[in-house]
This record gives sequence, C-alpha cells and structure tokens, in this order.
Amino acid sequence: MATINGMLWIAGAGAGIILLIVLLVFFVKRKKKSPDVFEDMEGHEFEYFCADLLADRGFTEVEVTKGSGDYGIDILAQKDGVTYAIQCKRYTAPVGVKAIQEAYAGRDYYDRMVGAVMTNQYFTTPAVEAAKKLKILLWDGGYIEGMLEEN
Repeated sequence: MATINGMLWIAGAGAGIILLIVLLVFFVKRKKKSPDVFEDMEGHEFEYFCADLLADRGFTEVEVTKGSGDYGIDILAQKDGVTYAIQCKRYTAPVGVKAIQEAYAGRDYYDRMVGAVMTNQYFTTPAVEAAKKLKILLWDGGYIEGMLEEN
C-alpha cells in the first residue's frame, strides 16, 4: 500500500512539474512575441495595426489617412466625443521631437481636439518635454503592449 501511495505521489509531482514547465514556456514565448510582432511590419502596416487596436478599444470613425500629404497624421479617430489626430511611428530606436511636431501641426490642420504619437518604441527626453509643452499624448510600446494584453 505504501508503494502505491508513493508511486501516486511521484506521478502527481511529475505531472505538476511538467505543467509548471509548460506554463513557463508559454509565458516566456508570449513575452517575446510582442516586440517581434512589430519587427516584420512596414510603416503603413503598423498604421493599420494601430487603427485596428484603437477600434478594438472603443475608438470610432477610425480612419487611416492616405499617406502622402497627410501633414504627419496617420490616423483620425474619435472616442467619447473627443476627436484625435494620431501619428504612428514603427521605429527601431526611441522616437524624437520631429514626431511630436508633426502631431502638433497635424492636430491643428485636421481641426482635432487631441494630438497623439503612437509607437512600438519609447520617446527621447526632448520628445517628452516637447509633448508636455505642446499637449501631445505619447503612447509608447509599453502602452501598446498593455492594450494588446486587454484583448
């Protein structure tokens, strides 16, 4: 009887360890997927990805602009009566001041209430300072990952 209980205990412990390993592998692969998702995207693909993500988050009238002559704005959208002009940047390095300036100019050109820059990366210190001064929202890679995790 003691041997059967011992064997059952060992089998249960073995199954628990296997389950733990499977869960660990799953979560490690899941964490690694996020940045890789953006690596293979072209700039325009990233714009459509961001537009879909915003639509999934309750934004309405989400429209990707035509590309050239868009005054730096890639997405026009609305949420809760607030209109947005959004600049998208799929970069391999932190986003600088130029993107903030484009969002600022584009917000006024499209007569929108809020300007934002959305990126898979992060922002340089001067970009953050400019955004504060010009009242531009900054949605970085961490913000996008948070939006993805909500799905």
